Amino acid sequence: MPRFAAALLVLLAPLSAAHAAAAYVEGQNYVRLTPAQHTTVPPGKIEVLEVFSYGCPACNAFQPLMARLAHALPPNAQIALLPAAFNTAEDWPMLQRAYFTAEVLGIAARTHQAMFDAVWKTGELAISDPVTHRLKTPLPSIEDAARAYARWSNVKPEAFLAAAHSFSIDMKMRAADAQIHDMQVPGTPCLIVNGTWRVVMDSVASPDELIDLVKFLVARAGAH
Repeated sequence: MPRFAAALLVLLAPLSAAHAAAAYVEGQNYVRLTPAQHTTVPPGKIEVLEVFSYGCPACNAFQPLMARLAHALPPNAQIALLPAAFNTAEDWPMLQRAYFTAEVLGIAARTHQAMFDAVWKTGELAISDPVTHRLKTPLPSIEDAARAYARWSNVKPEAFLAAAHSFSIDMKMRAADAQIHDMQVPGTPCLIVNGTWRVVMDSVASPDELIDLVKFLVARAGAH
C-alpha cells in the first residue's frame, strides 16, 4: 500500500494500541542497538532520546510532534536531547556547541524553541539565505549565538563564551559524536528508546503511528 494511502487510513480509523503493537517488527520499525547505549535520565526513568540539530530543517518541522510525544509518554518515560554535528558544512558543530553550553548553564530547556526560531523563523542565526537558499558566508558563529542567548536569558555573552570554549564542552561534543556514530544514526531527527532501540523513522505512516511505536518501545523497556 502506498504510504499516502496508509497515512489516510490511519487518520480516518486510528489503530488500536493492540493492533499497533502487533504490527511493529524489530528490524523493520525499530533496530536493536548492540551494545546498548548509556542513558542520561534519572534511575527508574526510560529515556526517549531525540538526536537533532538546530540546523536541520526536518528537526525544526518535527518540534510540534516532539511536543505531542512528550505529552503522550507515560510518567516513567522522559525526553532527552542529543545534538548532532555530522553536517559540518551547515554549521552543525557550532550549533552543537551552543546547545551543550546552554545545557551546562541551565538554560537549554527554556531557549530550545528560540534557537530553532532564530535559525528558521527570524533568521538571526540562519545558515542559508532565505531567497537564494545558498549557505551564508560567513556562517553564524558561537559569538552570534552567545548574543542571542544573552537576550533570552540572564547569561552574559562573555560568560556564555567562556563556557562554550571550555574543555568540558569539547569533551561533551566528542562524546556525542562517538555515541551518534555508535548508534548508527542515519539522519535527523532520530529517536532512540532506552538506549536500546533506534526507531526507523520512515517505517511509519503517520505522526500518530510514530507516537504509538515509541510508546510500544517504552512499554517494552519497562517490562524488562
